[in-house]
Amino acid sequence: MEEELSVGELLEKLLQISVPLSPFEMPLLDAHGATLASDIYAGERLVLRSGMRIRSTQIGLAASIGLNLLPTLPHPRVVVISAGDDLVEPGQKLKNTDDEFETNSWMLTTAVREAGANGFRVNNIPDNHQRLKEVIEDQMVRADLIVISGAHHDESFELISSVLRELGDITSARPKMSESGLHNFGLIGPDRIPVITLPGDPVVAGIAAEIFVRPMIRKMLGASNIFRNQLKAKLKSPITATPGERSFVRAVLSSESGVIVTALEDQGELTSLSDAHALIIVPEDSAGIRAGEIVDVMVLERSSI
Repeated sequence: MEEELSVGELLEKLLQISVPLSPFEMPLLDAHGATLASDIYAGERLVLRSGMRIRSTQIGLAASIGLNLLPTLPHPRVVVISAGDDLVEPGQKLKNTDDEFETNSWMLTTAVREAGANGFRVNNIPDNHQRLKEVIEDQMVRADLIVISGAHHDESFELISSVLRELGDITSARPKMSESGLHNFGLIGPDRIPVITLPGDPVVAGIAAEIFVRPMIRKMLGASNIFRNQLKAKLKSPITATPGERSFVRAVLSSESGVIVTALEDQGELTSLSDAHALIIVPEDSAGIRAGEIVDVMVLERSSI
């Protein structure tokens, strides 16, 4: 049985299973890049705030007030697995026209690292029920979160779903989002490890990682900025949309006279993800947006605006 959820409803359920990790004291150099777990005072003066990323200046400030340890939240350990009969590792040869190069685990592992996690890519590609179950069980001992995707054209979603339901409490959901598909999420294993599955299409998986997986990691980090920054921008050219679904249109930003946002061509291609500075957020009740209108834009890290 599957649920149909709005993007906000699915995100809320995912954040409910994403619990911040327990803090611990780290030596100054090891704490670099981690998230501060509690406020730091010099006497009565607050000098470092809980939830901030510990960078070189914070290390220097801590040292200047005599601290050699800082209370930190650890980076979540995120294991990324791709499963499917048709997946071939890059560098090897495709055997037939149904095969495709395994893309998602490479993209997703680096995406979770960009979000602040320690990402671990599973090197072997499980292609049947028993192999996939063994891989997941092996990885649960080192995972705070498991992300799984399938192949683009095969029946790997059913394979992944059946294995996960043997391992824990799993819900299947279809978000009301264009270019999307079914997702699984829940808690598995004796330690109740959060797991989420993403659709096999690399573009759809990349968008889902941005909208769903990144906020999960940011919450587990205890970060103050769980969500990407947003701004208002003028739309340069019109875009169409499907009423009842939220869209995240890949776009580039410019600052010719105010902030201008332009939707990229070939939205179904990975090049649109690679080139995007931002995502135009098209609400569920919209059938399209005219050129010149002001739109909400989610700013990606590679933006220069």
